[in-house]
Amino acid sequence: MLSLNLTRESVRFLATLDAKPFRQVVSKVFALLTDPYPQDAAQLKGYPYRRVDSGEYRIIYAVESSLLLVYLIGKRNDDIYKRLGRRS
Repeated sequence: MLSLNLTRESVRFLATLDAKPFRQVVSKVFALLTDPYPQDAAQLKGYPYRRVDSGEYRIIYAVESSLLLVYLIGKRNDDIYKRLGRRS
C-alpha cells in the first residue's frame, strides 16, 4: 500500500469543503492508495501528473515509488489548471 502526502494547498482546499463533498473527495483519495491507476484516471499532457474526478472536483496527483503525492484538488470548472501551471 502507498503512503499519502498532501500539499498544503490541497489540505486548505479540503478544509473549505462541506461534509458531503469532503467525504466524496477523501474517499476517492483513499481509493487511490489501493489502486493508484483507476480506469477513470488520465495522464495530464505536458505534466508528470495524473488526474481523477470525484463528483465535480478534480484530484491532481502523482505516484513516486511507494508515495502518493496529491498536488491539487479543485473544482473542474475552476482555475485548477492555471494553478497547476503556476506550481510547475
